[in-house]
Amino acid sequence: MDGALSNSHFMSQILLYKFAFLVLALPVVQSAGVTRYYNFDVRLQNVTRLCKTKSIPTVNGQFPGPKIIVREDDRIIVRVVNHLNYNVTFHWHGIRQLGSQWSDGPSYVTQCPIRSDQSYVYNFTVTGQRGTLWWHAHFSWLRVHLYGPLIILPKEGVAYPFPQPYKEVPIMFGEWFNSDPEAVIKQALQTGAGPNISDAYTINGLPGPLYNCSAKDTFKLNVKPSRTYLLRLINAALNSELFFSIANHSFTVVETDANYVKPFSTNTLLISPGQTINILLSTHQTTPSSSFLMMASPYTTTAGTFDNTTVAGILKYTAKILPINKPTLPSFNDTGAATNFTTKLRSLASPSYPARVPMKVDRYFFFTVGLGTDPCPKNGTCQGPNGTKFAASINNVSFVRPTIAMLEAQYYHFLEGVFTADFPGVPLIPFNYTGTPPNNTFVSHGTKVVKLKFNTSVELVMQDTSIQGAESHPLHLHGHDFFVVGQGFGNFNPYKDPAQFNLIDPNERNTVSVPSGGWVAIRFVLDNPGVWLMHCHLDVHLSWGLAMAWVVEDGPLCNQKLPPPPLDLPKC
Repeated sequence: MDGALSNSHFMSQILLYKFAFLVLALPVVQSAGVTRYYNFDVRLQNVTRLCKTKSIPTVNGQFPGPKIIVREDDRIIVRVVNHLNYNVTFHWHGIRQLGSQWSDGPSYVTQCPIRSDQSYVYNFTVTGQRGTLWWHAHFSWLRVHLYGPLIILPKEGVAYPFPQPYKEVPIMFGEWFNSDPEAVIKQALQTGAGPNISDAYTINGLPGPLYNCSAKDTFKLNVKPSRTYLLRLINAALNSELFFSIANHSFTVVETDANYVKPFSTNTLLISPGQTINILLSTHQTTPSSSFLMMASPYTTTAGTFDNTTVAGILKYTAKILPINKPTLPSFNDTGAATNFTTKLRSLASPSYPARVPMKVDRYFFFTVGLGTDPCPKNGTCQGPNGTKFAASINNVSFVRPTIAMLEAQYYHFLEGVFTADFPGVPLIPFNYTGTPPNNTFVSHGTKVVKLKFNTSVELVMQDTSIQGAESHPLHLHGHDFFVVGQGFGNFNPYKDPAQFNLIDPNERNTVSVPSGGWVAIRFVLDNPGVWLMHCHLDVHLSWGLAMAWVVEDGPLCNQKLPPPPLDLPKC
């Protein structure tokens, strides 16, 4: 593993840029770690899947993109050069970006996009984090192809709080479209209908043997008997939560979203888009006479169409061709199986890795999360519900991306016309959220934020709605981790449900799914000045506006203030 940390294969290119980096770099405080340089050339590359060759965006010609492996306290410098005809940005999913807010990446939120033939240097330090995260494009639907692992090893000499694995393997779930995903979402937004679904799921970019013409495009994990493997699972799929299982094997969950958890054994897990889960796989004591499929299939309660296929890789103990065993996965709408897994997750809450749950709450918020509609334009024809267009919202506000980066507007104080600090803290019109939907399902639109002082502690309850059908929504908060202190089904009861909150060892993560037809409660401290997007990680819902932003004001100390933008920050 440490050999991969040298990045020697990049150094010939990177030395050319090193001095430019030092001039252009964001002035983050350097830690005791080392600085690791990467170069991301974003360009088209021909890739063949499902017997179809097409030109897709890639980083350095790789699909999935290159693996970033660092240690806690390391500084990461990534020079991105955009050779596409599309704009692009990159998000380092789960990185706190303490002191490096300009590197977070969501387009028109923390930065304007990198235009064609332009470049930008992302420069940040990994502070107080270790585990599995990932990086991905954060412009339109480009992340369907542009993603890769971001693995943070503990500091030198610091052991894992679980048995040292024999080998570590990243496993990224993705989606494959035979058509152009940018054309798919463009058409959906024009017609108001749900977008065309993907043609396959992938494991490390490969669809596997259950799809036509894909037996040769199968991820194979070769293992030895009586060994322990750390599998770093990452759900990079565009629009699907996934069940995952390995035939005739159980595994132990030890981490979620780069936060250690109390280990527990299971043979099936649920992983939502944006989430990461580390598992320990202990292989059989003797070489078995068969191979084993590792499979992933969707979990959804949507009333619309979805990719109801299954991706598989092969777990092999021997090079011989052997009979293959299949695991049994839950049905696509098995909310019981989903809940059974997520409710087992608990923070490690040890002396070395305490669960710092906010006990005092400064502000309480209640957000409804779900779908709605927009009226069809005059003289238009729309294919959404009852001739409308699909939309999505939080507290009935559908997020509108501005044409100027929100973080720049905050830093330079030219807020007028960019965003307003009047995002509603509760629904403006209460209704039976999981019962019969209201007659009017139209959403409002705006670029609205919640603006709070530095170090404000927040309790947020997110409530799914049954408008256009109850559905699970994986919500991701940029720049912060949070504690999942409670969840349940039906409408949240503010008088009874908080008594059941877990304030001892709740799961800490950066992405949580609001249960279908239910609610989830999280607590966090806004200790990072800047503008932080919170959005559904089902990209179709993000495209429809299921997002909002938190604005955190500067704190009193020098290291609690938003630093000035880097010289090479892209212009809108």
